[in-house]
Amino acid sequence: MSRLFGLAASLSLAALVLAGPALAESKLTLYTSQPNEDAQATVDAFKAAHPDITVEWVREGTTKVMAKLQAEFAAGAPQPDVLLIADSVTMEGLKRDGRLLPFPEADTKGFDAALVDKDHTYFSTKLITTGLVANTRAGEAPRAWKDLLKPEIAAKTTMPSPLTSGAALVHVATLAQNSEFGWPYLETLAKEGTSASGGNGAVMKSVAGGEKAYGVIVDYLAIREAAKGAPVSFVFPTEGVSAVTEPVAILKTAQNPDGAKLFVNFLLSEAGQKLAARQGYLPARSGIEGPAGFPARDTIKLLPFDAAKALADEAENKKRFSELFGG
Repeated sequence: MSRLFGLAASLSLAALVLAGPALAESKLTLYTSQPNEDAQATVDAFKAAHPDITVEWVREGTTKVMAKLQAEFAAGAPQPDVLLIADSVTMEGLKRDGRLLPFPEADTKGFDAALVDKDHTYFSTKLITTGLVANTRAGEAPRAWKDLLKPEIAAKTTMPSPLTSGAALVHVATLAQNSEFGWPYLETLAKEGTSASGGNGAVMKSVAGGEKAYGVIVDYLAIREAAKGAPVSFVFPTEGVSAVTEPVAILKTAQNPDGAKLFVNFLLSEAGQKLAARQGYLPARSGIEGPAGFPARDTIKLLPFDAAKALADEAENKKRFSELFGG
């Protein structure tokens, strides 16, 4: 009898050992900079599609997510399988450091090539563009970036600082890279009295409150506040817009790469992109209707942007901007 019990115990132990990896692979760890409500909705939607995968997630702003992750790299124990953070410049830094897992078989149908890393290490999941907000009591609003160069408009305009806002950093890099604008454009804005400080929320408060007539701001913030009754309107400038794309990527150290690939493909899928629209963001995938208050996706022109160059120029861009606008 004892021999039979011992055999049964051995078989049970062996079964647990064999099941161990499978059980471990049913857990997925996500680090994200999405707002808490959006992060929960994203996780819930993924779990509804893949109920066999448990998702544990950590939410912080991109800067804090990266600080936490870099500490884990230094300790040799990175925790996340997948990252969903604000901007491609940060992803380029991780790619440069060899931290990202290429996923060439990702389902990128409907995505413009400019929205997918050429080496398929990270993928855009939405478009958060930067355009113009105007107080509706200020008269006719500027329709183009170059309208801000008019002295009577420039002095009444405020913008977020790239020292504070990731979207602002991408916007400044986009303008600096574009021969139609470049640093001479930003120098003229500073000379004519445009102010720059804080983040997009500060711009919204200033324009809605009438302190400034015009502002440079991310689309969803102005559009949402206008829908709530704030005296503001948002314009997608005629020359095009810059955008942060909330890219998703898999770490090379992922303990559940298969689950991470399912997560990436879910975000890129029609269902995942419709979720982005329900959350109030422009889908990155063409053919998906955007949220209320936004024009059709195919009418919005994106300015060219090189994330790798933006990463290389980051320190210089911040320095030059600070010299022009302070901060």
